[in-house]
Amino acid sequence: MPDFSYGAEVTHVAKRDMRIALLARRRELTVADRAAAASRVQAELVALVGRLRPARMTAYVPVGSEPGGPDLPDVLRAALPPGGDLLLPVLLPDLDLDWAPYDGPGSLAAAGRGMREPTGPRLGPDAITEADLVVLPALAVDRSGLRLGRGGGSYDRALARVPAATPTVVLLHDGELVEAVPAEPHDRPVRAVITPGGGLRTLVPTVASPDTASPDAASPDAASPDATSPDATSPEATVTPPGVARHTSTGRIPGE
Repeated sequence: MPDFSYGAEVTHVAKRDMRIALLARRRELTVADRAAAASRVQAELVALVGRLRPARMTAYVPVGSEPGGPDLPDVLRAALPPGGDLLLPVLLPDLDLDWAPYDGPGSLAAAGRGMREPTGPRLGPDAITEADLVVLPALAVDRSGLRLGRGGGSYDRALARVPAATPTVVLLHDGELVEAVPAEPHDRPVRAVITPGGGLRTLVPTVASPDTASPDAASPDAASPDATSPDATSPEATVTPPGVARHTSTGRIPGE
């Protein structure tokens, strides 16, 4: 049942406002800025795939100013071990996510909301439960792992199906790993982020639950002793986007 309480409305408005500010910042990035950021994010993610050697992973096709670049699926497919599967999302009418294998640029077709989706056989929403690595988008993530998406709730539903020990990694631009994002009960935390300037950073959820990864669960950088985690003094870990008050954020922002 929808929550129509005053507190829920305040959170909803805060999320909407934060989305507007973050999308405005992304639109200010030049083509060269986006390309350079994509190259660094891809390199870090490829290194992670090389360490984890997932038999199956999920990702997405970045559009517009989203981090990672439009060629991200090809880069990841090439980085997988022999026989590895890369699954991409297919948006369902109810905004849940189905999954289908990526078999190259020719296997993608234009879809709603500016997305490009695989045209191969669909494996069902539960296919994500068998992934060894989950890569997903967001507009921002805070240091406890809570993510700010676009407001449709698609990835929150998908994350609810992901086993607690599965590495979940969000790709961000610099400045989008923030101190806090406003949260609702359905929001699901992620385990790590990758930014162009900070590389891979592991995060610790504020509250551990049966649906949430605990600090003892395997982390994306468990096989990488040189990976770094954010701390309270990390410049990127405490950035709040210009024009956005601390602890405030977002509603659904179309396009971009």
